[in-house]
Amino acid sequence: MPAEIHTREARGPAAPLHPRSGAAGDDPRQKKKRAGRGAVSIAGEKVIEALIRLCGISAIIFVFSIFFFVFREAVPLFFEKPKAQTQEQAAAVERHADDHRPAHKVFSLKEFLFSKEWYPTSQSNVRFGVLALIVGTLSVTVLAMVIAVPFGLGAAVFVSEFCGGKVKETLKIVIELLAAIPSVVWGFIGLTVMNPIIQNLFNAPIGLNVLNGAILLALMSVPIMVSIGEDSLKAVPDSFREAGIALGATRWQLVYRVLIPAAKNGLLAAVLLGVGRAVGETMAVLMATGHAVNIPDSIFDPVRTLTATIAAELGEASEGSQHYRVLFLIGVLLFSITAVVNLTADMAIRGIKRK
Repeated sequence: MPAEIHTREARGPAAPLHPRSGAAGDDPRQKKKRAGRGAVSIAGEKVIEALIRLCGISAIIFVFSIFFFVFREAVPLFFEKPKAQTQEQAAAVERHADDHRPAHKVFSLKEFLFSKEWYPTSQSNVRFGVLALIVGTLSVTVLAMVIAVPFGLGAAVFVSEFCGGKVKETLKIVIELLAAIPSVVWGFIGLTVMNPIIQNLFNAPIGLNVLNGAILLALMSVPIMVSIGEDSLKAVPDSFREAGIALGATRWQLVYRVLIPAAKNGLLAAVLLGVGRAVGETMAVLMATGHAVNIPDSIFDPVRTLTATIAAELGEASEGSQHYRVLFLIGVLLFSITAVVNLTADMAIRGIKRK
């Protein structure tokens, strides 16, 4: 027995095995292989990081480029100077009074924003007032949000907290299919289906009105609200739910006292994305709102929106004309409205976070 102990001590401690090769010590070939892999992975990470930075910067550049293009086409309106009309020019105007050429008029920003008269092709008195268009856009959008917000957030809560299994998957597929329907198809639905229903149900003189467009915009905005709202509710930590249940809260108490306050930032973002979807919609409101330049007195009056005006008239306006540039100025106005909505949302979210 002592001889065996002496023999083991003489041999010394066993050499450590390499964790991967199983041999004692490090193999030079394995070292080179690991070093090569490290260099390749580092280079790949740098390439991916550069691509991500490029995508982020390009998105900002694209947004500013679009705004620059629209603003560049609209800005010459503000530098027009009145031209004195000679007797020969006046006689030529009288001779060509039957032509379909609109009269030229010095642009007025005050008239543009506060006049409700929109006659861009008038031969004697051109007027570019968009007040009725702004009111029409806001009326359709506000009514659409009144309809869409309860349904969208309610559906998000139901899918996230009260629904499970096959029913949940079926509802999510149906909601995604609603988002996939083209806007022109929604316009056909408003024109052929909703129009007679509104006339018969509410005894309205015409079914192409504010209510028709608002219902369509609500249906188009609901999928966005449901998707983002569900993600926001799912992002709430499970510890919040467990704590509420431990305190004896019912499922509804858990929703409106715990989950909704915890997910309010995401839910607000869902609502604002729905507002952006409604403000920027074109074809559906063009076909379903009656396309009449009018300040509505009720939800059964036809209106015209800013986006529908651009879509309907830009193809008919000659390039470089006053009408053409006013339509681009309407695009700048839409940019401004969107910026105000986003700024308001950012301020609201920051105020909520402070509280």
